[in-house]
Amino acid sequence: MTFVTTLSHLAGLLGACLLAATGAMLTYEVIARYFFIKPTIWAAELSQLSLIWGCLLAMAWVLSTYRHITVNAVTNMLPRPIQQVCVAFSLIAIIVFSVIVTYWGWDIFHDSYVRGRLTGSMLNMPIWISELSVPVGFGLLTLQAVVELIGLRRTGLTTLGSSHE
Repeated sequence: MTFVTTLSHLAGLLGACLLAATGAMLTYEVIARYFFIKPTIWAAELSQLSLIWGCLLAMAWVLSTYRHITVNAVTNMLPRPIQQVCVAFSLIAIIVFSVIVTYWGWDIFHDSYVRGRLTGSMLNMPIWISELSVPVGFGLLTLQAVVELIGLRRTGLTTLGSSHE
C-alpha cells in the first residue's frame, strides 16, 4: 500500500467518524428540541460541518477501495482491454476535474481566510473551516486517482466500482 493510499484510508476513517458524529449531534438536537424544548445553537451548524468534511474526506478512500457507483451495462460487454482503457479515461477525467476543483477551492478558501468571513449563524464560525474541505478532499482524490492510474497495468482493473446489474 502506498503512502497516498494509507493517507486515503485514514481520511476515510476520519470521514466515517465525522458522519457518525453528525448522526449523534442531530439525534441530540431532536431530543433537546422536541422532548425538552431546549434547542441547541451548535448542533445544526456543527453537524453540517461534519457532514461536509466527512463526505469530502471519504472520496479518495472510496476510490482506493473501488466502491464508486458505476454503470457498467455497456462497458461489461466490451473486451477486457477496452474496459481497462475506459477505466484509464475515467481516472484521467477524475484527475482533471479534481485538479480544477482543488485549484478553485483553494482560491475560495484563501479569500475567505484573508477576508475573515464568518458563517452568519448563531455560532458565527469562520467560513474557511468548511471551505477548506474542498481543496483537501479533492486534492487527496487527485493523488489517489494518480496512484490508481499508475498502478492500472498491475491491477488490471476493468471498473472503479462494484456492479449490481
